[in-house]
Amino acid sequence: MDTWLTSLQTSTPQEGYELAIKLSRMAVKYTQPSAEARDKLRPVYEDDADALIAVSQVVATNFQTIAAANDYWK
Repeated sequence: MDTWLTSLQTSTPQEGYELAIKLSRMAVKYTQPSAEARDKLRPVYEDDADALIAVSQVVATNFQTIAAANDYWK
């Protein structure tokens, strides 16, 4: 895969949150590289509240990491 993550540094918390989402999505892409397989699985979890909450938890964890790396944008 291409190198896409060059830094955890972002200018704003909003950019940090967007990076957290990208990190989360890229983790799925790395663990399941088949777009076809991911597309097949989407209907399984798109209406599953527990799965959606789990996604939010992963994003939140990634955001905590990014916020710390940016000294909480002080």
